[in-house]
Formats: sequence, structure tokens, C-alpha cells
Amino acid sequence: MNTYPLPQDKEMTLIEHLSELRSRLLKSLVALAVCTLLCWGFIDSIIGFLTAPASNLYYMRPAEAFFIYLKVALAAGVLLASPLLFYQLWAFLVPAFNSREKSALLPFVICSVLLFWLGIGFSYYFVFPQGLSFFTSFAGERVAPMLSIESYLDFFLMLVLPFGFIFNLPMALIVLASMGLVGSQQLQKGRRYMILAAFILAGVITPTPDVVTQTLLAVPMIVLYEGSRLFIRYLLRK
Repeated sequence: MNTYPLPQDKEMTLIEHLSELRSRLLKSLVALAVCTLLCWGFIDSIIGFLTAPASNLYYMRPAEAFFIYLKVALAAGVLLASPLLFYQLWAFLVPAFNSREKSALLPFVICSVLLFWLGIGFSYYFVFPQGLSFFTSFAGERVAPMLSIESYLDFFLMLVLPFGFIFNLPMALIVLASMGLVGSQQLQKGRRYMILAAFILAGVITPTPDVVTQTLLAVPMIVLYEGSRLFIRYLLRK
């Protein structure tokens, strides 16, 4: 059964596409606003959880703590609202799929959300502790780290949140393949460039200049890419 509300194979005009896009964006913004407000109600617990690895944190400007709390509530809202946000995104792109692929909307959304959470969890438990340990290891007898809550949480968000989107690489490739923009042969030819790009990105993101750590970060991206290529070749047959 088609899970998308529009009739199958209906061609939409440009005006209808723009109207659909506006509707999806408004629904996404409402969902994000509601989830951000919900997270604001638990902001002390969220901040306590995120700052547990640090010792004492300080704020040096009167409004610093408020704005960083707001930023964290928004990021937590994105995490909480991610099922609805991904649904709106993929539901908007579904008209570009064929009738058989439209029925896969719900599993597609579930996979996107799981990969998003998996990427954030991977970064939280692996990348962030390594980065924090590396940058605070420069403290010495006469130099002690005195982290502000803004710098600490900005550093946390910079390292953790992007991984949720990086881990959605398979979903992006599958969408492009479903739209006929890429195929398994193109992905196979571009494999060497993807491997190079994965190590470059790992070198940029990884806070520690350690080849082993960078390799461990690049490998998941390469595995996701290769898994996507095989899925596109043998299941989508493109």
C-alpha cells in the first residue's frame, strides 16, 4: 500500500511543488519548536548530562549561560523531532520515486532516524571524549584549563551533531539512485575518491592527530558508502 497521501504517479506542477515545500517546512518548524520547548523543560538535566565529563565550568558574560542553554535546547529539539523532520524531508521527495519505491517511505524514515541517532551516539562515546582529553592534556603545572560553559558546549555540539548527518550518507545515495541521478557503476568508479574524501574529512574532524583514530573514523564512512553501493546494485538494480 502506498504510504504517501498523493495519488500514485500524479504529476505535480511547479506551484504545487512550492506549496508542498512550504507546507513541509511549516510542519517541520512547528515540530522543532514544540520539541525544543519540551527539552527546555528538562534543560537542567540535559546540561548536567552533557557537562558530566568536565569539571568546573564558568560563564563570563551575563547572558552567556542563557544563550548556550537555548542552543542546547534547540539541538536536543532536533534530536527529539528527528523522526518528524526526516518524515517531512523524505515525504517531499517521494513523488520523484516510482510506485514501488513510494511504499518504502516509512522504513526509509525509520532507517534515517536510526542512522542519525547512531552517528550521534558514535561521536558522543568515541570522538568527543578523545577530543576533550586531547585538548585538556596541554595543562601543566603553571597552566590549568578553565573552560567556559559556552566554549565547552560549542565544542561538544561541533563534534557530535554533524555525525548524525554524516551517517545518513546511505539514505542520500539511495535517494539519488531512486531519482536516477547516480547508479552503482558510478559509485564504484568514485570509490577511490570517496576513500580519499573520508580520510580527509576524518583528519579535519578528528581533534587528535592520531592516524589510528582517524582511520577508525574514516572506516564507518567507507563502510556506509560501500553498503549503499551494494544496496543500490542488488536491491534497487540501478
